[in-house]
Amino acid sequence: MASFEKAKKSHQKYHRERGQLKSRKKYGLLEKHKDYVLRAKDYHKKQNRLKALKEKALNRNPDEFYFKMINNKTKDGVHTIKRTTKHTADALKLMKTQDLNYINTKRSMEAKKIEKLQSVLHMLGDEDDLQPTNHHIIFVDSKREAKSFDIAAHFDTVPELVSRKYNRPRIETLKNGVIQTPGVETLKKLERQRQRCYEELRERIEREKKMKLVSEELELQKHLMGKGRREKIQKDDESPPVYKWRRERKR
Repeated sequence: MASFEKAKKSHQKYHRERGQLKSRKKYGLLEKHKDYVLRAKDYHKKQNRLKALKEKALNRNPDEFYFKMINNKTKDGVHTIKRTTKHTADALKLMKTQDLNYINTKRSMEAKKIEKLQSVLHMLGDEDDLQPTNHHIIFVDSKREAKSFDIAAHFDTVPELVSRKYNRPRIETLKNGVIQTPGVETLKKLERQRQRCYEELRERIEREKKMKLVSEELELQKHLMGKGRREKIQKDDESPPVYKWRRERKR
């Protein structure tokens, strides 16, 4: 029976909703019933809200009082709140100290993550801005031994792998065939992963530098809130200004 109903509907005429008349196109799209339902619901919702507010205003006790009425007022139909709370110098200094402690905590966490990333990456590749100036120093007994020194024999590897900073297997490992040459796709995947790690490391280093500047700025503001005559001796756009406090005789 269900299949018969479907077959019957397939031969029915396609129903098209009436569009806007050509002479009334200047009024926009023709409103359908579903559009009217949404507009009516929104209208009645607003009317009910206004009715409830009017009843609340009529039933309000004229002797009712709240302390917020002192600082609250309506200006041109807009409800405004008068801010009268003022913090003392000691309270502001305490808040600056709390902000400074928070920034220092976040900065130490960022420094630990940077150190962890550096230990994992071992500074591989050709990243000039992150490349460390490390040297491998080998001591010998005489100048003759230094001239005839064989680096490949010292590291127990083949001469082709001496210049590597990582993945430098020994000759015995190469003979046993334990090390397998990875495919091209694997190398590309490792390279992309390494680039992402370096990008994350670079972003964390920049974030740590910005936190350092914010920490220095908060430290300076905390000192400026204290007593003492001072003068500005240095001002730089990239770093907070430098002040010099005058010496005062202690009583």
